[in-house]
Amino acid sequence: MTDNRNTILAVILSGLVLIAWQYFYNVPQMEKQRVEAQKQAELQKPTQAAPGAAPGTSTPGSATPQAGTTPSSGTPVTPVASALLPRDAAIAATPRIKIDSPKISGSISLRGARIDDVALNQYRETVDPKSPAIVLFSPSQTASPYYAEFGWVPAAGSQIRLPDQNTMWTQEGSNVLSPSSPVVLKHDNGEGLTFKRTIAIDERYLFTVKDEVSNIGSTPVTLYPFALISRHGAPEVSGYYILHEGLIGYLGEKGLQEYPYKSIDDAKQVEFNVTNGWLGITDKYWASALLPDTTAKLKARFSSNLVGKTRTYQTDYLQDPQTIPIGGTGSSNARLFAGAKEAGVVGINFPLVGLGGYNKQLGLNHFDLLIDWGWFYFITKPMFLALDWFFHMFGNFGIAILLVTVLVKLIFFPLANKSYASMAKMKSVQPQLQALKERFPDDKVKQQQEMMEIYKKEKINPVAGCLPVLLQIPVFFSLYKVLFVTIEMRHAPFYGWIKDLSAPDPTTIFNLFGLIPFDPLAVFGPHIGAYLMLGIWPIVMGITMWVQMKLNPAPPDPTQKMIFDWMPLIFTFMLASFPAGLVIYWAWNNLLSVIQQSYIMRKNGVKVELFDNLRATFAKKPEAKAESKT
Repeated sequence: MTDNRNTILAVILSGLVLIAWQYFYNVPQMEKQRVEAQKQAELQKPTQAAPGAAPGTSTPGSATPQAGTTPSSGTPVTPVASALLPRDAAIAATPRIKIDSPKISGSISLRGARIDDVALNQYRETVDPKSPAIVLFSPSQTASPYYAEFGWVPAAGSQIRLPDQNTMWTQEGSNVLSPSSPVVLKHDNGEGLTFKRTIAIDERYLFTVKDEVSNIGSTPVTLYPFALISRHGAPEVSGYYILHEGLIGYLGEKGLQEYPYKSIDDAKQVEFNVTNGWLGITDKYWASALLPDTTAKLKARFSSNLVGKTRTYQTDYLQDPQTIPIGGTGSSNARLFAGAKEAGVVGINFPLVGLGGYNKQLGLNHFDLLIDWGWFYFITKPMFLALDWFFHMFGNFGIAILLVTVLVKLIFFPLANKSYASMAKMKSVQPQLQALKERFPDDKVKQQQEMMEIYKKEKINPVAGCLPVLLQIPVFFSLYKVLFVTIEMRHAPFYGWIKDLSAPDPTTIFNLFGLIPFDPLAVFGPHIGAYLMLGIWPIVMGITMWVQMKLNPAPPDPTQKMIFDWMPLIFTFMLASFPAGLVIYWAWNNLLSVIQQSYIMRKNGVKVELFDNLRATFAKKPEAKAESKT
């Protein structure tokens, strides 16, 4: 009776685990993906300007010091309300300089000389190559302004006129910014100061900005160089604990500083006095970052302010003041990264091997941490490097995952062999253990004592069977992290129906894998339909896991046996919502484990009873004979 009660309890608990996983993880993620897809569709539709809507624009007062303030503080200025415009209309409303580079397209506004129109040519919203390119920066008066700005601010008490966001700059020379042709902008304030800005771009994602000021006035002037990145409105985030999205920087001796949007909302403002730092705003795959000279002394700041009704997030810095004498010139250099967080571009710091990128090229301070490698970076980075190496060799990340799995198996081959050898010995003593149960049917303590004596005599480690699973956990986590955070895996296809290894298997058995026009999510909604999104690869993974378990001796305890019997089914549903690349890894790893374990068992003289166990599973159970009444 007790065994039956334990069995029922195990089944109930297994079901509760499955339901909880679907309800608290799978369903919310599917709902978030649906909402995001709907928003993307809405963004593609032309919109009408909303009369009187808050513009979400800012003035230098919300980002940089104003006249009458100290250089380290600024007074937010509420902008005049104006109508929101579609992005194309907002771009067309001001004269601009075109950006034409291999990886970036867009423009620079002559009004304010802001870099506020950036799209990433090589990345699309969906796996469809005809879908819109990823938009990173957008100008003011759009739904989501996001831009970079550079310039000078005056000393406290100074009334000198400096260029601001409304200043119309004059273009000189080339009217297209490309890697081979920088652009030059000029502005004369009418008070003896002439401002010149030279903007260059490389073939990837780096802008270089040089500001110069010539003073032909009657008095010396003191100015502070500044740079800022401003983002209006809290963007959609993935919401995963293992991924940082928000404000980020590596600020000298203070090290890596990460502030999610909610955290900086609570803090309002955080300041740092540093040398050799960089700072910016990061999304899952994209980022923008200010990269000042590594020797520059910075008064850096993260901040969150309400500008009108819009929450504005900002990273900015001030450099030491420059006093420009009469007839003299002052200059300041700045750099802006605005693009995709490609490991080869950003850089990887790892002993002996790695990718240089901007981190090495510019001598930056841990710019590789713009990619969230996590606490276990010492596992995640080599996992990515191995995948990337095999990808460049074979041209397919799915093949790379299969080969890395084999490589990991070879690395842990000696440890796994010891584990499987111990499991083989345990299988060989199963008749002795069964005899103990018959010999001491009611004395569990005596059974355990005798069992341990047998293990000691045969040199069996009863927990050795857990070793392969324990070894798999860090590999599983590191591969999950690589699939989740690295842009190289985004929209990376395998073969057949898998067009994106970083997304779940899109098929489901409940519409015959796409043969019939039935969408469980659309028909039943996310709370029920999520249980029916069971693709081909998760099913393959579940079958291989079940076969692997059938290779091992069944636990003597009925409750444990029931848990192990249900585990493949539970994992099948749990992993159905994981990235397809991870499910492919697990299925392939299971298959390799079956082959390896079978070989070790034969080597140790133990019969491989896999097919016997499989036949026994499906064999018809003999019916108990009814006792005849006498």
